[in-house]
Amino acid sequence: MGETKHILIVEDDPVVADVVAACLEDAEFETTITSSGQAALNIISDTHVDLCVVDLGLPDMDGLSLTREIKSRTSIGIMILSGRGETTERIIGLEVGADDYLGKPFEPRELLARVRSIIRRTQPSGTQATTQTTVPSGAQRSDMSFIFDGWKVDLASLEITGPDGMQPQLSNSEFNLLQAFIEHPNRVLSRDQLLDLVHGDNTPTFDRSIDVQITRLRKKIESDPKAPKFIKTVRNRGYMFTAKVTRD
Repeated sequence: MGETKHILIVEDDPVVADVVAACLEDAEFETTITSSGQAALNIISDTHVDLCVVDLGLPDMDGLSLTREIKSRTSIGIMILSGRGETTERIIGLEVGADDYLGKPFEPRELLARVRSIIRRTQPSGTQATTQTTVPSGAQRSDMSFIFDGWKVDLASLEITGPDGMQPQLSNSEFNLLQAFIEHPNRVLSRDQLLDLVHGDNTPTFDRSIDVQITRLRKKIESDPKAPKFIKTVRNRGYMFTAKVTRD
């Protein structure tokens, strides 16, 4: 993966934090440990961080709130590490922006594999997570721009501009998902197809992640996310992007 990656571990249990750090350091990652959500935000503001491992039960801030705050500021990859193993908690974690969710107790090799997968998905080689969006395995970016219903999607600058001139901030996976839709308009895409187009070989653990990402994307490009105009649900089949798409 090129230069040494810096992992921020936000965990209030010192035993768990030390186990996570030892696992990552054995794999030649640099680690920083903090037990405070606010301290984590300060570290991210002052120091380059490639990925955060976040516990849900922090003393000063809920881990879900911390995840949401980090994602509102940066595109750093986040893995939630928690003893709350219920499906609802996992889904909420993904909905607020986490890239993966691993329950406690965990197998160190699985932790390491998931961390590496998130970094591959969220960072091009040698590029800081806070400034760049990743191309999924097998996908290609170009200098091409697309237009649909007053929206402009620039694949080179990784920006989207709305009819009002505003530029909503999309996460890596949200931009990749939008690219998949605009390159396959008016075609039903199953969840499996979208997973392949968005994540390539680095398919996330939860297939439901596509539904979560679509919900987040709708909130950013649809005037009424509950009655979407562009991204339509096709019952028992998947999703379809129904806007007319042209190349700029």
